Amino acid sequence: MLRISRSVRRADLKAVGDVRRALRELMRHRCEGDTADVAELLITELVTNALVHTDRGAEVSATLAAARLRVEVRDYAAGRPRPYVPTADDGTHGRGLMLVETLADTWGVDALAPGSGKVVWFELDGRPA
Repeated sequence: MLRISRSVRRADLKAVGDVRRALRELMRHRCEGDTADVAELLITELVTNALVHTDRGAEVSATLAAARLRVEVRDYAAGRPRPYVPTADDGTHGRGLMLVETLADTWGVDALAPGSGKVVWFELDGRPA
């Protein structure tokens, strides 16, 4: 089993690229390219959501075991995110969870103890490279 974990400070959107690169390195030579591409897109969406929509940073972890990837993004906000279908006027805003819902094999939101936030996660099944 291989694992990465990163702490991302509040509003540090530059750190999103660092998280994406760490995930790419974790998956390199272990999963097919299309699975890695989807994983990078989805982790970008979840980390960006945590940084834009909450007042604190995020804790990010990714675990790869037998070509099954699980990514977890913990933030400190109690609110449960909900996917919605954006209107044409939204531009690219609001599509993150819709992408996760569409592209992940499974995903969900786990509430933590009161005051501790939540974990938004997804899993992808990838064939070995």
